[in-house]
Amino acid sequence: MAKTPDIYIWSGADRRGQSVKGEISATSLSEAKNLLRRQGVSATKVKKMSKPLFGKGAEKINAADICVVSRQIATMLGAGVTLIQSLDMIAQGHAKTSMRKMLNEVSNEVKAGNPLSSALRKHPDHFDDLYCDLVETGEQSGALETIYDRIATYKEKAEALKSKIKKAMFYPVAVLVVAFIVTTILLVFVVPQFEEIFSSFGAELPAFTLFVLGISRFVQDYGIYIAMAMGGAGFMFARAHKRSLALRDKVDANILKLPIIGEILKKASIARFTRTLSTTFAAGVPLIGALESAAGASGNAVYRDAILFIRKEVSGGLQMNTAMRATGVFPDMVTQMIAIGEESGAVDDMLSKIATIYEAEVDDMVDGLTSLLEPMIMAVLGVVIGGLIVAMYLPIFQMGNVV
Repeated sequence: MAKTPDIYIWSGADRRGQSVKGEISATSLSEAKNLLRRQGVSATKVKKMSKPLFGKGAEKINAADICVVSRQIATMLGAGVTLIQSLDMIAQGHAKTSMRKMLNEVSNEVKAGNPLSSALRKHPDHFDDLYCDLVETGEQSGALETIYDRIATYKEKAEALKSKIKKAMFYPVAVLVVAFIVTTILLVFVVPQFEEIFSSFGAELPAFTLFVLGISRFVQDYGIYIAMAMGGAGFMFARAHKRSLALRDKVDANILKLPIIGEILKKASIARFTRTLSTTFAAGVPLIGALESAAGASGNAVYRDAILFIRKEVSGGLQMNTAMRATGVFPDMVTQMIAIGEESGAVDDMLSKIATIYEAEVDDMVDGLTSLLEPMIMAVLGVVIGGLIVAMYLPIFQMGNVV
């Protein structure tokens, strides 16, 4: 098994005798010195970078990091900076150690004469097949600068769309979780205090108060078991969801049936599909291969299967708009625009326009959902928490009326 490379900090002089310093990725100290020697650096000091306390600086690389780096590479290539210089400059200036390490590894592969696409394929967790295929197309056509600009635009659009979907999901879930926690605290710690006070009244309590007290006792007696059961069920479902493709496909199909949320996810899948297909097709990837990449990027099993069906039909000689219409999951507007694109020979341009339309619709629907949910959630919180407070003070109000 290959040893995982480490980051080494070095300082020394270049071929012109000027003082230089930086970082390099290598599996050993001797390999780091050899790599520097090949680069024309006379190293005076090379040492392994110490691991920071509590893991600080070794943050996980996420999709947003890849998006930013892609745009930086596109910008530097457009400015006339060489690929190796671009990779080295981005690596040196990046805040995350893990990102610097990966970029240094990619840079060393390119310096050794390997294609960039080959170097990127060694990091499949961060650069998927679509990304690497596009880079390889750019290398073969000699238009890496143009391709990287398209890659950066594609990644930015994809991240923006993902952010909108998260926004639609996060807000209501976060508020409901807070409401659940507050309600549980009231039932477990506050309501029992009132129950002790009520026991000294010697009078019959209102039905609403008795109902709340019963819920409080139930939560105190069985709450821990319910929480454990829910946690266990959640863990088992997450495990099964990860392992079973059939379960994931079933969840994807059912989630599209949800009101409002399902419609947002449908539009988001169409936006991802058309944006991906537009980017790959415009980059010179054959339509059959582009459809396969778009199927994986759609983000939903229903649309993945539909796109794979389209790919099969198109490979058999059928027009794409006819195959799309046969799936029954694409709106008429989409199929009609694709048909116009096929007739005019501007499919990639038409796909880009469709993606822009649906990305804007997703944005509008998310904003509308947030505006709709805010008063509804506030009303639910007011009824639940306000109801608990009224239930506790109702006996006190009745005593005041008797007095």
